[in-house]
Amino acid sequence: MTTSTQKLALQDFLKLPNIEESPAWELVEGQANQKPMPTVHHSILQKRLTAAIDLSNSPYEAFPELRCTLSINSVVPDITVIHKNRIPIENTAVEGAPDWTIEILSPDQSTTKLIAKIQTCLQEGTKLGWLIDSTEQMILVLLPDGRISLHKNSDRLPVLPDITLDLTVMQVFSWLRDR
Repeated sequence: MTTSTQKLALQDFLKLPNIEESPAWELVEGQANQKPMPTVHHSILQKRLTAAIDLSNSPYEAFPELRCTLSINSVVPDITVIHKNRIPIENTAVEGAPDWTIEILSPDQSTTKLIAKIQTCLQEGTKLGWLIDSTEQMILVLLPDGRISLHKNSDRLPVLPDITLDLTVMQVFSWLRDR
């Protein structure tokens, strides 16, 4: 993961030529950081969870690695879930926070920095945040009112109200074994 030491304003960050290279760059609290390359567990969870959300027959759609431009930050959640009426008509970033943001912890990522990134989205309108830790086989759930809960084993995972998706933590992590 690469980090820029210079503090940037959102407008200056968005003008940088390399922010969309793979892996993408993000701006959180004036700090530009390049996301780490995903591991195989990260990619499997991202793929399966995106598909499960999209198959839930809801007014939401899930996207891997979709840029969201906030008031002073630019984030690229591992999975961005937004209401279908918010999908940009043009080929642009999503304006505003995702409705649901999901981050999958990679081995070289900071848990606290990912929590801070999710909280940044929650402060700007995100209704639900997940932080998935495949090493510990736990999912941290963050809500706009500041509540944080740790889910494991057979715990049912909260989703947005209009999404019919009944998942437990064990089911999510079974995707890593059932390939």
